[in-house]
Amino acid sequence: MSEIGNRVLVDVEEGMEAPEWLERIAPFAQKVLEKLEKTDWEVSFLFCSAPFIRKLNNDYRDIDSETDILSFEDGTEYTDADGNTVFSAGDIAICIDVFMKNAVEFGVKSDEELKRLIIHGLMHLSGMDHGEAHIGKNREFEGGTEEDRKMLVMQEQLVEFFSSEKIL
Repeated sequence: MSEIGNRVLVDVEEGMEAPEWLERIAPFAQKVLEKLEKTDWEVSFLFCSAPFIRKLNNDYRDIDSETDILSFEDGTEYTDADGNTVFSAGDIAICIDVFMKNAVEFGVKSDEELKRLIIHGLMHLSGMDHGEAHIGKNREFEGGTEEDRKMLVMQEQLVEFFSSEKIL
């Protein structure tokens, strides 16, 4: 069996029109996975509406509110039709309305915020967690322990590393 590379699947919520930038998600995610040194991974992204992600958030986390991103770890391996072992990392749902709103609220470009979310989701699927730590409106780290903040520090370093990449 040989290294097959990473597989990134991208889709939109049923009935939603695909944004023109959707085709640039997989190549960007591939670069992030490479930087995170992940190989033979399969991950899917679903871009969705606020009501859709609110339902997911309620169904899976018992939180009845919208959010920008949800990550669902799978963590299983399977053998594809060609006999290659593939690590099914999981699924990432990103709400277009919320990430666009957050970009305005945080005073960053929508492109930067989308890259931040893609990186954030892939880091979660890599087993990283930030506990109660988060990045506040003033772009400062808030809450959590120093250990919790390590993921967010690395996330922001990756956002900076990929600053010249354009999705939107």
